[in-house]
Amino acid sequence: MKLSILLAASALAISAGAASADVIDKTTTTICLDSGGRQLAPHCKSQDASRLSHQEDICICPAATQQVKAPLCAEGVKPPGESAAYEQARLAAVSHGSLVSANWQGQAICVAPHRP
Repeated sequence: MKLSILLAASALAISAGAASADVIDKTTTTICLDSGGRQLAPHCKSQDASRLSHQEDICICPAATQQVKAPLCAEGVKPPGESAAYEQARLAAVSHGSLVSANWQGQAICVAPHRP
C-alpha cells in the first residue's frame, strides 16, 4: 500500500513538473511562510540540467509552512526589509497562495531575484 501511494505521488509530481516545464514563469518565485509570516527557504529543483538556467520549476515547502507565489523584484528594486510588522503584513497580504500585486507601506512586496 505504501508503495502504491509513493508511486502515485511520484507520477503526480512528474506530470506536474512536465506541465510546468513548458510554461516557466520568470517573473515570480516560490517562497514559504510560517504561521508568523517569516520566510523560510523552499526546496526547489529544476528539470533543466543546464548550468545556464537557474529557473526552478518544482518547489516544496517544509512542513508547517505555506507555499506562496511571490513576484521577483524589478531590476534596481530591493525587497522591503524584514521586520515583525512586515512579516505580519506579508502574511495578511497572501491571497489565494500569491503575493503578486501586494504592497506594504507603498512598496511592492517582492523577492530579490536569484543569482546564478
